[in-house]
Amino acid sequence: MAKHKTPPPPAVPNAALYLRVSTGRQAESDLSIPDQGRQLRAYCLGKGWCVAEEFVEPGNTATDDRRPAFQQMIDAATAKPPPFHVILVHSFSRFFRDQFLFEFYARKLAKNGVRIVSITQEVGDDPMGVMVRQMMNLFDEYQSRENAKHTLRAMKENARQGFWNGSHPPIGYRVVAAEQRGDKIKKKLAIDPIGAETVRLIYRLALHGVENSGPMGLKTIVTYLNENGIATAGGGRWGISSLHHTLTRTTYIGEHVFNSRNWASQEPKDDADRVIMPVPPLIERDTFDAVQRALSLRNPKAMAPRFVTSPILLGGICFCGHCGGAMTIRTGKNGAYRYYACSTKARQGATGCPGMSVRMDLLDASVIDHLENRLLNPERLAAMMDNIIDRRSEWIERRHRHVADLRKRATEADQRLQRLYVSIEQGAIDPTDQSLKQRMIALKKLRDKAEGDAQRAAAAIDKIMPALTPELLRKFAQATRDMFRDNNGAYRRDLIRAVAQKVELLSPDEARICGSRVELLRTLSSNNGVESAALALPGFAPGWRALQDSNLRPFA
Repeated sequence: MAKHKTPPPPAVPNAALYLRVSTGRQAESDLSIPDQGRQLRAYCLGKGWCVAEEFVEPGNTATDDRRPAFQQMIDAATAKPPPFHVILVHSFSRFFRDQFLFEFYARKLAKNGVRIVSITQEVGDDPMGVMVRQMMNLFDEYQSRENAKHTLRAMKENARQGFWNGSHPPIGYRVVAAEQRGDKIKKKLAIDPIGAETVRLIYRLALHGVENSGPMGLKTIVTYLNENGIATAGGGRWGISSLHHTLTRTTYIGEHVFNSRNWASQEPKDDADRVIMPVPPLIERDTFDAVQRALSLRNPKAMAPRFVTSPILLGGICFCGHCGGAMTIRTGKNGAYRYYACSTKARQGATGCPGMSVRMDLLDASVIDHLENRLLNPERLAAMMDNIIDRRSEWIERRHRHVADLRKRATEADQRLQRLYVSIEQGAIDPTDQSLKQRMIALKKLRDKAEGDAQRAAAAIDKIMPALTPELLRKFAQATRDMFRDNNGAYRRDLIRAVAQKVELLSPDEARICGSRVELLRTLSSNNGVESAALALPGFAPGWRALQDSNLRPFA
């Protein structure tokens, strides 16, 4: 069979012009799209070539081939027969800044009789010309990497100073001009009252639900938001991923993370490469931490699903202090007793872990006794809540300012609507104009949403509990003790799992409870009507130590 040969190019070749810039800023320089086109067409005129097609790529990098116009050009160039035999570029860097990919596509095009020509870097098609072109491509790739490195360094420093580097801001924020340095206007993030109320609503739903009905999971919150017409920052519907990102984003506590992922691969970067950019906080840190703990408890990687509804009090949170393995249930005396025993020792024997076992009823009673007598002591509760009153007043003041901002936005939107109505009545605006109708619809939505958010925010202020008193704390502690002793055990199980994230068994008569006192009071408050107190509680470092603290108490 005869071998297929690429037909020779015509005497007067047709040329495709490829015009590309990386950024809008570059479009304003000497390499703008119109300037490239003018130079390329003048080159074709001088050579006597015909311009077959133009492919324009505004705002796309040449470090990869994810470019729509580029792919259209390649598809056309590899057709049989090709509509053009020359791809004309201003410089080889306009085609590619990656030497390997440049050569890959150059050879692919050459098989179909199409070659790449630069008007500023003319080289021949002989081996010497190919080598020169490859050296130019290597230099372009090196220069691209160096420019990216210096640009990233400047952007990281910009973020450290609190300035926004671009892209769409997170929901709850808007970009505002901060200061001018020469010709550049530096920008920062400011709180957007309407979006901020949506973020605060999401966190309230995660912790307390609708009207304190109880914490809601991700799917339930997504359904609630979509059913009530509460849109994302882009006006779309919520999904599990976008909601989870909102609930875990440290931006809302004033710490926006810049350069957290690799742009191309989306792989997370090391902590040393990340930059914390200060922004106005939307959420209290205690509220944010409580949401993270709640998400962690629901995470199947953190606790197996079988433990979520297990009647075992410490199931899924009790661990061996020697090897870190989970403590599982074992029985003895023909089922008369149940024990927490080291799972590593049960699988591997004493060589895996010396292990230990403790009667389940004794360990459960000790943990409950510690929580009751140490954390629910009214004096201890009062000490933990010393700054509640001051922070409560501060919280109320902030919420009043937020409500005022929302009402201001609603008033401004309504005033704009009124001005449009007056202009229509005076005949200054054509009432059939479609853009006018869309603008009026957008203003009405903005006004109604701002008014609705203001009403919800004001209602939240009205629900704040009265000032804490010793008598209220005493009743608080007594009511919780009674719930601890409830026969069905459901409340104390959920409470301990929410508060004590980990119980480490250090020896047969010593255990350590690791958890958060903030979460304790938050969980209790949702059942005893002191919601605002929990919202204002300061954070405490984990590390309770039961039984071997100031009150020695053996298990048996």
